[in-house]
Amino acid sequence: MANFELVTAEDVQLMQGLAQRVTATRPDLVNSDASFGELAWIWGKGHAGDGASWPRRLWFSGGDLVAWSWAYLPHQVRRSDGSVKDVTGAYLAYQVHPDHAGLVDEVIDWYDGTAADIERTVMPSAADEFALKRWAAHGYETDPASLGDAGSWTQLNERDLTDVEQPVLPDGFRFRTADEAGPKAAVQAHLDAWAPSTYTAEGYQGVRQTATYRGDPQHPGGGAGRNDGILDDHVARRSEQDR
Repeated sequence: MANFELVTAEDVQLMQGLAQRVTATRPDLVNSDASFGELAWIWGKGHAGDGASWPRRLWFSGGDLVAWSWAYLPHQVRRSDGSVKDVTGAYLAYQVHPDHAGLVDEVIDWYDGTAADIERTVMPSAADEFALKRWAAHGYETDPASLGDAGSWTQLNERDLTDVEQPVLPDGFRFRTADEAGPKAAVQAHLDAWAPSTYTAEGYQGVRQTATYRGDPQHPGGGAGRNDGILDDHVARRSEQDR
């Protein structure tokens, strides 16, 4: 690890800037773990415990960040049910600005060198045909187990907020904000929904300390509803809700 630079809070802000620029023109090309809000979420909840296994590389053009790669190397995680899991493979989060699409080959080369002799996975956007071809050219193949309803994938859902219907809650539920519920209840709601999970009170505080976190959005209380908060992108005029 001594030869690698690790992800910092300042790096994440640069990555979020690239996410804003790509979102403004080609939101379909923003990789699922490279969106403005997801970057804050991943960094906030994980950097204290996992940051030592997060090497990165940045590519600039004219002073602007145009590509980045962030590797998640093997590490050990403790889950809410008391179990300990050894993560033996590597995973890559990355983003390349569409005007510099050719840099994906450098991203792949960096990843192959950084995680050599380790099973490597990556999840580029299905809309990024150029990148998919380049990953395939470097020997990467689609994992059949990741496909279908039982697979591991993400989906981009969008809606405008011009006409939002009034929510109607089931009996026994009421609206509370994440701030009103408090850290303990917010973390417990996450664990109830996603158990077993690596989410902790420390991770929740890390997310709250990111510049884009909002604790005021409403979430259902009194039942098994969950919403850890909203991460706002004021430049792109978008909000990402983690729930």
